[in-house]
Amino acid sequence: MSEAIKHECGIALIRLRKPMQYYADKYGSPRYGMSKLYLLMEKQRNRGQDGAGVANIKVDIEPGYRYISRTRSIEKEPIKDVFEKIHAKFKKAKDSDPEKYYHDMEWLQKNCAFSGEVWLGHLRYGTHGKNSLENVHPMLRQNNWRSKNLVVAGNFNMTNVDELFKKLIDLGQHPKEKIDTITVMEKMGHFLDDEVQRIFEEYKDRYTNQEITEIIESELDLQRVLERSNKDFDGGYAMAGLTGYGGAFVARDPNGIRPAYYYVDDEVVVVASEKAAIKTAFNADYDSIQEVPPGNALIIDKHGDWAIKQFIQPRERKACSFERIYFSRGTDPEIYQERKQLGRQLVPQILEAVNYDLKNTVFSYIPNTAETAFYGMVDGLEDYLVEQRKRALVDKLPTQMTPEELISFRPRVEKLVLKDAKLRTFITGDEHRDEMVSNVYDTTYEVIKKGVDTLVVIDDSIVRGTTLEKSIIRMLDRLEPKKIIVVSSAPQIRYPDCYGIDMSKMKEFVAFRAMLALLEERNKEYLLDEVYDEAKAVIAEKRIENPVQRLFDQFTNEEISAKIAEIIKMDTVKADVEVIYQTVEGLHQACPNNLGDWYFTGNYPTPGGMRVVNKAYVNFMDGNLVRAY
Repeated sequence: MSEAIKHECGIALIRLRKPMQYYADKYGSPRYGMSKLYLLMEKQRNRGQDGAGVANIKVDIEPGYRYISRTRSIEKEPIKDVFEKIHAKFKKAKDSDPEKYYHDMEWLQKNCAFSGEVWLGHLRYGTHGKNSLENVHPMLRQNNWRSKNLVVAGNFNMTNVDELFKKLIDLGQHPKEKIDTITVMEKMGHFLDDEVQRIFEEYKDRYTNQEITEIIESELDLQRVLERSNKDFDGGYAMAGLTGYGGAFVARDPNGIRPAYYYVDDEVVVVASEKAAIKTAFNADYDSIQEVPPGNALIIDKHGDWAIKQFIQPRERKACSFERIYFSRGTDPEIYQERKQLGRQLVPQILEAVNYDLKNTVFSYIPNTAETAFYGMVDGLEDYLVEQRKRALVDKLPTQMTPEELISFRPRVEKLVLKDAKLRTFITGDEHRDEMVSNVYDTTYEVIKKGVDTLVVIDDSIVRGTTLEKSIIRMLDRLEPKKIIVVSSAPQIRYPDCYGIDMSKMKEFVAFRAMLALLEERNKEYLLDEVYDEAKAVIAEKRIENPVQRLFDQFTNEEISAKIAEIIKMDTVKADVEVIYQTVEGLHQACPNNLGDWYFTGNYPTPGGMRVVNKAYVNFMDGNLVRAY
């Protein structure tokens, strides 16, 4: 993506299923769990730049010793900082008694933090709020009863925080903040407490309190806790939790919006936000890595036994398509092929835009996540050339090239756009900032036939269009091409996201600005006020509707794309500029299992999503530049 948007958070959970001594003996170190969690988090590093955190639970350690460890960081390299702190604790224990460090795990657990069997890691990519240590997961809810301790980390946004906050107050709580992380944790914590108390009441007249503690930890039903606490959640989530006694869960929202994958063998139970991370960290076969089903949770008991259990009725699957387009690493074989297909499907539109003149067209991509779609586009061009050769050599039909040219011709591919990671725009004053921004990217010179060649550059998505306008188009124009065609492997982003991505203000979207310009040109601005009144009525009456779609329905995709091309072309740009977008139908064909497309279509899978889009539009009309959720 040429202009970054906030990412999705990442989760990583490991439950060691063997005695700790097993790992020390087999792998030569008691740090096996730590090392694997580090790998899982590093391989999901794309999912967190604001902070990282790790929590660890020791199972069945005797009273008097700390059994929960947690550390978090918002340093420049947060993963490195977190694991350096954890490593230092192991090193201190090893230096104090090397023999016991390797051969006495009971001693190690009593003398070294983070030496437990259950690990939870989190990578934070905050969509809003301050980047403070307090906002970094895992979050911890403490209690002197081991079974009432709760550690929570997740990849989620809730659209109904106000409602959840009120429910906590109705329960008699006094929440310290009105943010989704706190409200989610406190709601789950309330029902965890309630479940513990229910079991205690059942056995209090027959057993001692110490005996009841053991019974609670064996009988506590995390599925029931999730059923009671999550029924009011509206949003996308993959939520991981640890209890103080070592039970754990990863729960996924009923629409499957946020991803979660798991792998189990006789040594470990592993969960992560991305399949490829598990594959790399554990060298697992892809077929053995499964998806946590929507509306279900992977639940692990204190003994390391696990099960998939439904805690809420699954709804229509609407897994986030941006995971496939941009967020998840392309090393996943399915995602890699899907991204190639996204590029391949754009070829007919591209050929028409260049008037089938491949001899005078140069193809490139805007670094770096569009590279795979670029390969798919080139494959599609090669397929087109094969058909042309067949026409000329087998069917004897005319083509634009001679037989000799057809046999030898290959699409002209160049690495044109490079990002200068060293350039920092903050070193200059506001009056020179646009000039500095325009030079964040650089290009390869003297490979273009001036005034003759058309440049086709593919990006994975176009959100705001500002980087194209301020930097890339101006930079490419210096090469003096006849025409610049920007191709997006994703459809037009028209509506806000409210399930995790930082895309919440409508006027920031270049497609929305293009629609506004077209309304003005065609004297249809009165529709803005009509939809404004509709949106307010929908909010007031709590209807599940999106009247903003009516504004976009006035124009074809091609009309909006043409207006976007006008917006991103500054007056100083001499080349013609055209923008081509993936279609929604093409997206669904390429990514058939991830049909979540609300940012493109406005079809939100939850009532809270519909509420957000209406509020976002009302905010726009009122000039209120705040998030809509």
